[in-house]
Amino acid sequence: MAYLVGKVLNNNVIIATNQEKEFVLIGRGIGFGQKSGNRIQDEQVEKMFVLKEPAEQKQYKQLLETIDEEMLKTIISVIEMIHEQSDVPLNEKIHVALTDHLVFAIHRLNRGMEVRNPFLAETKTLYPKQYKIAEDVTRLVNKRLNIHLPDDEIGFIALHIHSAIGDKKIGDLTAHSALLIQLVEMIEKQLDITIDKTSIDYMRLIRHLRFTIERVVHQEEVAEPTSIKLLLQKEYPTFYNLAWKLIKVMQQKLQKEVFEAEAVYLTLHLQRLKAVQDI
Repeated sequence: MAYLVGKVLNNNVIIATNQEKEFVLIGRGIGFGQKSGNRIQDEQVEKMFVLKEPAEQKQYKQLLETIDEEMLKTIISVIEMIHEQSDVPLNEKIHVALTDHLVFAIHRLNRGMEVRNPFLAETKTLYPKQYKIAEDVTRLVNKRLNIHLPDDEIGFIALHIHSAIGDKKIGDLTAHSALLIQLVEMIEKQLDITIDKTSIDYMRLIRHLRFTIERVVHQEEVAEPTSIKLLLQKEYPTFYNLAWKLIKVMQQKLQKEVFEAEAVYLTLHLQRLKAVQDI
């Protein structure tokens, strides 16, 4: 297969077309001496991907024009690492989103601007596999570029990886993480407890809330155990009422209906959490 050179971004990356589709072609020296309209053969291409949306194409081109070749090669290696360790297809948007994030993270680092990650503990708990990959990514970036990205960046990178694997918008993941933190703060305040963010109890709570949010987003209804509901209302009114307060916050933030059965399961979880805290 042959490609027509559209634009040379640097010696190792070009934008090319084939059958009216636009590709990003990567290969050692692939862009050297090339001009628009020249032909590139398959064997010259080491890696390639297509950006289907014009806005993504434009943003990626603009990004690549602002970074040096070593950084670009590092980011390409990083995405290849993510693909290999995930062992699943990645959403093409990771090329733009992760490149954009790393470029500005390094820019902030060089200027001494530290950005705290408020979702670090939650991200590590919810997405352990992606977090592990993000740790490897951060080590590679630090080694190749001789820098030291802070641990907060591991959490941000993990969210980008999860977004690419699950084909989810990074904005939705961030919003859901913020909602999780708000719900946990409500629980701590209402029950007058402080939850150890490294404990198994916190891990269970976060995972339960996360799956609840996902069910609400996708409007997946769970069976309602009526007999247990009546018992919980009678025996644990504090926890049942708190469960409904949490549900009302979810409804407001997500703009989705929350089915009544969720209150039962939340009540059970809250009662167990408080019982453990009281030991």
